[in-house]
Amino acid sequence: MERTTDEKGARFTKPWARCVGSDRVSTMLRGEYWERFRTLREVMPVDYIRCHGLLCDELGVARRREWEGKKVLAFNFAYLDQIFDTMREHRVRPFVELGFMPEAMASGSQTVFWWKGNVTPPSEWEEWASLVTALVRHWIERYGIDEVRRWPFEVWNEPNLTVFWKDADQAAYFKLYEVSVRAIKAVDSSIPVGGPAICGGMDHWIDDFLGFVKANSLPLDFFSRHLYAGQTPSLTTPEFLYQSLADPQKPVDELRDVRRRITDNGFASLPLHITEFNTSWHPLCPVHDTPYNAAYLGRLLSESGRYAESLSYWTFCDLFEEADVGPSLFHGGFGMIARHGILKPTFHLFAFFNRMGETVLRRDDHCLVTRRSDGTVAMVAWNPVQTADSGGDRRTVSVGVPWGSGTALALRRRVSEKWGNPWGEWRRMGRPKNPGPAAVDFLKAAAAPRVETAVIDPIGESLRIECTLTRNEITLVEFVPFADESASYLGLDDARIDGYTMETGTPGSLS
Repeated sequence: MERTTDEKGARFTKPWARCVGSDRVSTMLRGEYWERFRTLREVMPVDYIRCHGLLCDELGVARRREWEGKKVLAFNFAYLDQIFDTMREHRVRPFVELGFMPEAMASGSQTVFWWKGNVTPPSEWEEWASLVTALVRHWIERYGIDEVRRWPFEVWNEPNLTVFWKDADQAAYFKLYEVSVRAIKAVDSSIPVGGPAICGGMDHWIDDFLGFVKANSLPLDFFSRHLYAGQTPSLTTPEFLYQSLADPQKPVDELRDVRRRITDNGFASLPLHITEFNTSWHPLCPVHDTPYNAAYLGRLLSESGRYAESLSYWTFCDLFEEADVGPSLFHGGFGMIARHGILKPTFHLFAFFNRMGETVLRRDDHCLVTRRSDGTVAMVAWNPVQTADSGGDRRTVSVGVPWGSGTALALRRRVSEKWGNPWGEWRRMGRPKNPGPAAVDFLKAAAAPRVETAVIDPIGESLRIECTLTRNEITLVEFVPFADESASYLGLDDARIDGYTMETGTPGSLS
């Protein structure tokens, strides 16, 4: 029996539609970046973008200049201005991640990724404070105080991992947070600041960080954390990482537990932002390209609004180079959009969920049924099947939906191993690393969901819905009033069209 998680009438929110992740800030200088973002915006409103590398050397933010026998620290925000201006043109705001350390200000040489983001504390804390202060003042002058007050400022990225923060030194990170938040609030106390942007598996940092904030009476406007489902051990090859995933319920349970832990520390009203989430945490993991990735995340998108204010998918497209340039068209990249704008199954998952209404009619482990403000009904269902066995991989979702009087028209979109799966077609094509224009056009066409319609008569004042899903399928069904206008056409007779006969029998079925 399915576990029903909400009673009818609960409000459905969409925290995963507020913010998305992307590669480092400098990629916003490329035209391809904004082409992919416009594609995403066609199906889902996005308020914020979060990415790494805001202060990295390739943007020239901080340099040492020789002057009168001294090395003077100089700031240059020219590229940042160009990037932030472009964000404003696209009506999206930054979820500001403060990092990584400019080499001119760093206390060490440890870096991450091939583009060498420095992950050491500042050599002089006063200089870090001066950079943060200068940035905030510059942005206020350029964009206005009311605008900057709408930008969340997150201090660093995953400081609980040695790869992102030297020695995962908790005391040094706490000092970084203190210096940063005091510098920002000294400019304007209304600018939201938070952290610690930790990954999972080390949640004692939640207690320690919140304890430090309380003990030092520091401002904290939101708590941020990351959420991935990949399990260890994993298999690494020269070009891929293969990683099994936890049960689909685990990310939901983990999210609930983080929310509970924050509350238990005395911060019950503190907003929770998941500033990265996905299945695997590696950018060369083939599961990201598959229908299973989409079906797996269905439960998390359905339930996340009960615990978090935002949930940022990492990342919205495969323009992503932390592990160098991806070796082929499909390479396990984080994105929901592949190269050439080819839509992955996970793109359609977000598109389907974004069409959900405001009121929950039913929610369980495999489906969500909602009512929109105009009275129409929308349902999304998912069927992740982890094993490759062909038997026993179908699931029938059976629900009753309050409808009232009148026949309903069901509009169904389906993505599965068979439909809307360009990765599957690419495999059958021999996995061309850089396919030509004809192959790209074919794969774009293969990415489209299958569409079906059915006419359903209510029983009493409800619709009885039975919807069969194949392995790793996600499906969207929208129910709108049906109006048959066939009789209004003079002389209409489909039987007179060669190759056609009059339809007989029941109008249609969702199964």
